[in-house]
Amino acid sequence: MGGDLSDAEGERLRPFLPVSNMRCGRWRDHRQVIDRILHRVRTGVQWRHLPERFGPRKTVYERHRLWSADGTWERLLQQVQAAADAAGEIDWDISVDSALVRAHQHAAGARTDPPPAFASKGAEVPEHQGETPWQSLVARLVEVVLVVRAWAARAAGSPPSST
Repeated sequence: MGGDLSDAEGERLRPFLPVSNMRCGRWRDHRQVIDRILHRVRTGVQWRHLPERFGPRKTVYERHRLWSADGTWERLLQQVQAAADAAGEIDWDISVDSALVRAHQHAAGARTDPPPAFASKGAEVPEHQGETPWQSLVARLVEVVLVVRAWAARAAGSPPSST
């Protein structure tokens, strides 16, 4: 049964994951939960439509919500990047060619409609081929962190809900 995290990625991520405080019992396997979160981030599918192979969706949703609120995703990304950098697997040199820099949206010929937020449901996204396990893991965590930041920005800009 294929998941989003490879065995190597799961092992590299394990030392950085939070441990249960045992007040609410044992946590479901982090790797299974992270696989489900990565699947949702990659496909944009609603929580209730996630595959059952990853376990109860409420567990996954609550863990994702908790980790988003307490900064766990950001810390994971920082720690994994630091470990990958220490292993010499991150090249921090950036070269920007002006031909690749996007023009401002108000420039002539700019799109007027926003780009789609997620790939269509069921669309296959190419795997991170040719990358080392650290690079692949960093790329996957970056995806999650970007989505979490976007959700936080939307929540901060939206009016408070009256429930």
